Parts: sequence; structure tokens; C-alpha cells
Amino acid sequence: MFPVAFHPIYKHPLPEGHRFPMLKYELLPQQLVHEGTVSPNAFFEPGLPDLQHILGVHKKEYVEALLNLTLEARAVRKIGFPLSAELIERELRLAEGTRIGAEKALQTGIAFNIAGGTHHAYSNRGEAFCLLNDQAIAAQYLLNKKLVKKILIVDLDVHQGNGTAEIFQHNEKVFTFSMHGKSNYPFKKETSDLDIALHDHTDDSKFLEILENTLPYLIQTQKPDFIFYLSGVDILASDKLGKLGCTLDGCKKRDEIVFSLCQKHEIPVQVSMGGGYSPDIKTIIEAHANTYRVASTLYL
Repeated sequence: MFPVAFHPIYKHPLPEGHRFPMLKYELLPQQLVHEGTVSPNAFFEPGLPDLQHILGVHKKEYVEALLNLTLEARAVRKIGFPLSAELIERELRLAEGTRIGAEKALQTGIAFNIAGGTHHAYSNRGEAFCLLNDQAIAAQYLLNKKLVKKILIVDLDVHQGNGTAEIFQHNEKVFTFSMHGKSNYPFKKETSDLDIALHDHTDDSKFLEILENTLPYLIQTQKPDFIFYLSGVDILASDKLGKLGCTLDGCKKRDEIVFSLCQKHEIPVQVSMGGGYSPDIKTIIEAHANTYRVASTLYL
């Protein structure tokens, strides 16, 4: 069974306006265990990270301001959460969960973070509920430890991975690929190594066609020995913050394409959950659970 980072600290109280989006972090593990997709002993609870791993991609001044709760009010507003010690601890453990998961994936082939996908966090600032860029931190850690030589980041969230693009803009060992809604946040995009901006209401057929034509080519040309996959389910037509037109089945087939290619080419993959903001929490849980169901079928 593949390892999954679990974060009980998400149960800490949040302001009312932020409560609903966080429910999935509590409900998804319960659903996965209830249906037998993931066994209870597959979950691991990450501790606090070595700050040197965080400083591998984030500026020291920014990290210190987070830890000391001294960010300027304007910077806090861009993040979207009120700053607190509990929030910072949560973000640190989240990043550590992805780092540990990346190490575990080298042995198991695949590992998940029940949260993560904080791709709007830049090297020197946070945005859009993202404070520390979990997959960027883990990617740089693998490179620093010489555990891998070339990394491909596959970001299929509806929003462009602007922070990830900025962090690795001059790093030839990391190829950033973001396929996202053209008219979605962020409205000022950064430049990934490959950006594919999709028109509003792009449906399953077009989305999957583009992915099937692109990802095999990237694997062939970039020859990554590790993949980070951001599996946001805000590509659904029902999503409140997305503008694409994908269905639950299309979202599931997207995951099948990614995981099948990773298996075919024997490339370890770490998966972070990313966004999902449909009005019905059942839709969000079903879409995220499908990602784990696909993996449980392929990675027996």
C-alpha cells in the first residue's frame, strides 16, 4: 500500500469563512479508509521540518517573518488567512509531509499528501492560501541530496502554478509544466517551462486529448527520474473557482493517464491534492477519492 501523509492539525479551528474548504482534509481520509481504498496503517503523520529544507527554496527573510508572525498586513491579505502560530505549524507539517512522501515514493513508486499543492507560494511571499510551496521544497531536497537528477512537475490544477514557476525559473534540473484555465487566477501568470492555457468550458475530450499529446512527449524529451503531480480537482465544471468543464469521469481519466505513464516509465511520483471548491462537499470528496482509487488499482 502506498504511503499517505495525514495532517490532524487541520482540525484546529479556523475562521468561519475558511471552514468549508478545509472539511475535505478531515473527510477524505475517513472515506478512503471506510471504503478500503487506503488502509489505516498507510497514513503517516509528519513532524516539523528541518528549516534548512524550507530555506532551500524560500528566502530567509520571508521564512523568519512567518515564524515570528511579523509579516506586513498587506502580505497577510495576499495569503488570505489570518496569521497565527497554528497556521504556520500546519504549513510546516504540510511541507514536511510532501518531503517525506517524496523519499517514500523512491521506494514504493508513489506517495500522497492528503493536503499540499501549495503552488502559489513564491520564494519570497505567499498568495492565495499558500504560504510554503510543498512540492518545490521537496523537489529541491531530492536534488540537494542527489537522490534524483531531473524532476518534472506536472501541475493540473485549474490555477497556474505561478509560485512554482518563479522558484524554478533558472533551474534546469526541474521542468515545470502547468495546464490551467486561461482566465482563472492568477490573472498575471508567471512563465513555466511549459504553460498550456485552456479556454473556459474546456471539456473532458479536449482536456484529455491535450494531456495525452503532451505528457508522453515531456517524459520522452526531459527524461525525468521523478515526477511531482498536483492533482487539483477544481477542473470540474461544478467548481466555484474554476471555469473549465470537466466531469468526475474526466478527472479520473486524467489521473489514469498520469499514473499509467509513471508506471510505464518506472518514474516515482509524489502526489499533492491541490484545489477543489465545488458547492457540494460530496463532489469534492468523490473527485479526490478517485485519484487514490486509480492509484490503488495500478499500484497493488
